[in-house]
Amino acid sequence: MSIIVRAIDVGFGNTKYVTSSTNGKVECAHFPSLAFYCHNDQATESMGGKRRTVQVPVDGLFYEVGPDVELAADRFRSWQLHDGYTETAEYRAFTAAALHFMKIDTVDLLVVGLPVAQFLAKRSALEKAMTGSFDVGRKRTIVVKKTLVVPQPQGALFWYAMHNGKMDAMQHKTLVMDVGSRTFDWLVTRGMRVIPKMSDSVNRGVSDILRQIAEAIGAEIKADYRNLDAVDAALRSGRILRLYQRDHDLKKFEPLIRKVADQALISVLGRLDGPEDLENIVLVGGGAYLYRKAVKRRFPKHQILEVEDPMYANVRGFQLLGEQYVRERPDQFRQAADSQVQGPVAAEVAS
Repeated sequence: MSIIVRAIDVGFGNTKYVTSSTNGKVECAHFPSLAFYCHNDQATESMGGKRRTVQVPVDGLFYEVGPDVELAADRFRSWQLHDGYTETAEYRAFTAAALHFMKIDTVDLLVVGLPVAQFLAKRSALEKAMTGSFDVGRKRTIVVKKTLVVPQPQGALFWYAMHNGKMDAMQHKTLVMDVGSRTFDWLVTRGMRVIPKMSDSVNRGVSDILRQIAEAIGAEIKADYRNLDAVDAALRSGRILRLYQRDHDLKKFEPLIRKVADQALISVLGRLDGPEDLENIVLVGGGAYLYRKAVKRRFPKHQILEVEDPMYANVRGFQLLGEQYVRERPDQFRQAADSQVQGPVAAEVAS
């Protein structure tokens, strides 16, 4: 029986997960990291048909989660944008829902990530919390036998190197930056080994940009405007934001976007001993499009490397790291190493 490895990236904005992995081709899906709770397992019906969600029980409540969770929305939305995110019921609900949508019964190795600044402090607790039985709703239980936690940008680095055949090039000093909803994470590595004192994360992610734009719009329309999802959609599509029968062109907020992105980049530069010895600079994450110009301004003499589907870069890398982890420990996973599948040594954190 084959060993099942799966990866989940529970972000502040979206939860990404792997649905299949064959010969280096990693298929993924995602849903918003948004949950609505109720006291019982109600039918998830909406006008027009059944919505693509699942209700998972956590701590005595049922949390509805999934791609169509917006159809379950009420006027209050609870985005868990804080350092205790991994200890919340919502975090476990997102994990359980991702497992549910994978359509499997057992996971031999689950790989998840943590922001760089939280990695050493929270790794052990998260590995323990993510191992064991998960009630994933609809009278199904999935067992996770072992969990591996890695720094989030490490997944993106591994995916970029493997997917682009750049593993040899990554032996030089590399900076990988991951733009998330709440955090801006970065790792500096030599080869696949992390240099901890140059790596960190700051709370200067996409949500800061969205919130400040929403506040500026609210001042213009003289109303308490907080629809960050609408602002995000307008920025990503380049479309006009329509409010109260008036057009709002978000291009005028480019100086504000530049300022927030610059604050994140200044934190990165403050950790480096100079950019001149960086051989590779990799930019990933769902918010990379908002920070691209700032990165190019701060590193004008470097080529900035990016990946297709940057939102999935971490979770795809998690998957490949997990598969490599299993191959290196055939006895632990009760399966002989597959001699036909070769790969580099899994990334590790240097002490």
